[in-house]
Amino acid sequence: MTDTAAAPSTHNASVTAEALSFRELMAYTDEETRRWEAWFRQAGPAALAVSLGEGRWKTVGELIYHVFMVEQRYAERLLGEPVTPYAAETPTGVDEIFAVYPEARGRLERYVAKATAGEWGETLTFETIAAGTLSASKRKIVAHALVHGIRHWAQIATALRLAGEGEQWMHDVLGSSALA
Repeated sequence: MTDTAAAPSTHNASVTAEALSFRELMAYTDEETRRWEAWFRQAGPAALAVSLGEGRWKTVGELIYHVFMVEQRYAERLLGEPVTPYAAETPTGVDEIFAVYPEARGRLERYVAKATAGEWGETLTFETIAAGTLSASKRKIVAHALVHGIRHWAQIATALRLAGEGEQWMHDVLGSSALA
């Protein structure tokens, strides 16, 4: 039988039931990314070289770099900064790949912290590598940057499991300390 007694809540009373903030989502994705970095440092270079089959990103390492570069490039657009071009060759080492993340995430956090209520609805038009010219609100761009990473990390976790590359942790939000 399940215990139905309510546990004391650490939930912030000012947050409504249907609200998940970008800051909360960033905390969750940051926790996951830091766990992944530690995991790859322990697993070694073979894990980054796991094949993803046919497609634009051929290895796990290439896809991780792509996740970080997308976040960095969108954050730069949001901040009105010059957009970093993709490297001619994707880095292959853990240090080089994960070095992009702190700067990219810092920029995205900076934008989210400073954005005004009116700014979220502003539309940006930009060139993408795969989809051509797109237009989206700044709010949608932030949401995309975060969901894009979550989606690709799930692909990475699956590819690594299928390749027999070691145990992982519970990736679900329920297993995260980022949300109450």
